[in-house]
Amino acid sequence: MGISEKAMDDRNCEEILVSGTEDELHELKTWLFKENVRLKMEQGELRHAQDQFAREREEFKVEMAKLEQHIKFEKNRLKQDESFFDKKMDILKNAFAQLDVERKKLEREKIQLEAEKNVHVSYSRQEKNMEIAEMLFQGVNSQLALKKRYKDLIKMFHPDNIAGDHEMVLVINRIYDELKKDYEMGKRA
Repeated sequence: MGISEKAMDDRNCEEILVSGTEDELHELKTWLFKENVRLKMEQGELRHAQDQFAREREEFKVEMAKLEQHIKFEKNRLKQDESFFDKKMDILKNAFAQLDVERKKLEREKIQLEAEKNVHVSYSRQEKNMEIAEMLFQGVNSQLALKKRYKDLIKMFHPDNIAGDHEMVLVINRIYDELKKDYEMGKRA
């Protein structure tokens, strides 16, 4: 009859030692030996697990140190990238500001060129109109002929007519005034 672990748990070991039979004592001794071997094995396994845990902890520390170093490196690289990006952004902002200044300058030059072109076209047109108007007043040799020619030309070029030309009327008026003064000055002299 063997003593099971359950029986050992249920019965007090001291009881067996005090009032147990020789077989029970021998079984208790065997059980205690087996229990001692089992505990030593568990202690060995526990030490092995502790050693494994210690190795893993060291490996973890080394890995964490590497990761922290990598993170530190990446943070520095990120700061450098941000600094580089900020410098690029400043360059772009300055370039856009310069482009804006140049665009405004170009617009002013374009407006000035357009104005000069308009003045030139207007001046050319006025010169043409002056030549035409001078031809229209050619052959006038008296103040009376001047006045008659002036009235005829105004009727032809008046802006209310179909072929009317406001600029031509202005030129005709100017030439008429000049010729009229010339005749008046000649009369006085």
